Amino acid sequence: MNAANAMKLTLDGLRQLPKVELHRHLECSLRLSTLKELAREAGVEIPPSEAAIRREWLVTEPMTDLEAVLRKFLATQSVLSSEEILTRITYEAIEDAYRENIRILELRYAPTYIQLGHEYLSFEQIQRAIVKGVKLAEKLPIAVGLIMLIQRTRPTHEAERVVDFAIDHKDEILALDLADNEVGFDPAPFAKHFQRGKKAGLHITIHSGEADVPGSAERVRDAIELLGAERIGHGVQIYKSPEMIAFVKSQRVPLELCPTSNWLTNAVPSIAAHPLKSLREQGVLVTLNSDDPGIFAIDLTNEYSIAHNELGMSQAELESIADVAAAASFIPLKFKQQHWPRTIT
Repeated sequence: MNAANAMKLTLDGLRQLPKVELHRHLECSLRLSTLKELAREAGVEIPPSEAAIRREWLVTEPMTDLEAVLRKFLATQSVLSSEEILTRITYEAIEDAYRENIRILELRYAPTYIQLGHEYLSFEQIQRAIVKGVKLAEKLPIAVGLIMLIQRTRPTHEAERVVDFAIDHKDEILALDLADNEVGFDPAPFAKHFQRGKKAGLHITIHSGEADVPGSAERVRDAIELLGAERIGHGVQIYKSPEMIAFVKSQRVPLELCPTSNWLTNAVPSIAAHPLKSLREQGVLVTLNSDDPGIFAIDLTNEYSIAHNELGMSQAELESIADVAAAASFIPLKFKQQHWPRTIT
């Protein structure tokens, strides 16, 4: 490592590095100030202090009680009650990404999740509102694309409905994703839906290999072979399996790694134990992401700081990871290259 690469970057220096975010959930990207404002307008009881708000609405320590965690996510979900709000949070998410020098951004969302408690909002209304937010942000120098997410914990007939909608709107949607709790939910029943989406021209990324449970690493193979995944959301558990590391390398499927998220969900025992650096050194294509920045009270610069200061990654390594992500983005090459400072290969 030369002297330049060995130098420590300040937080401001890390913020100024051009970045790519491939794994960011729109519904969990709300600014805390916006969440408080919308909750007040909706008549939702707001915790009495900033400390109480962080304790009751945010996830800032490793999760131990699933029910409590779900309540935190639902506090945010409950305010997603109109087209105007969806447009606003989309624009703000893109604006926030621009402010930390993200040049290429993919936002994913689950229409069935937004609809919970807001059944009067159709898929069409939800998509229209989000696309409007993207268009409002077109003045910003950032390439933005949308991914539509299927909830694996919901009935498979809902997956069919989501895929039908995504295919009908593939001029606005880049890809399909499968998310939510992997444990107890076999991906096989969803295979036909993802195969149909892929045949129609949609890209595929799958949440897989996230939970620290037996067999988790092997689920990544299922995501690739059964569902046609071109990228893996998380996939962090492959670090325990040399066989799966070799398989993912052979398929050249990038991982969308999220260090803080992986720590908070107990996917890894600590930030220091995160395998981002070691997986990269073993030849796995890795990318760096924030996952749910609003809920976790972080941003992508925070994840860069972890990689740099906690995992010992140099500026050159961070730039290499960003280039991998730029190439792995599903946004059309001509559009994303307009916003990326280096040649995308």
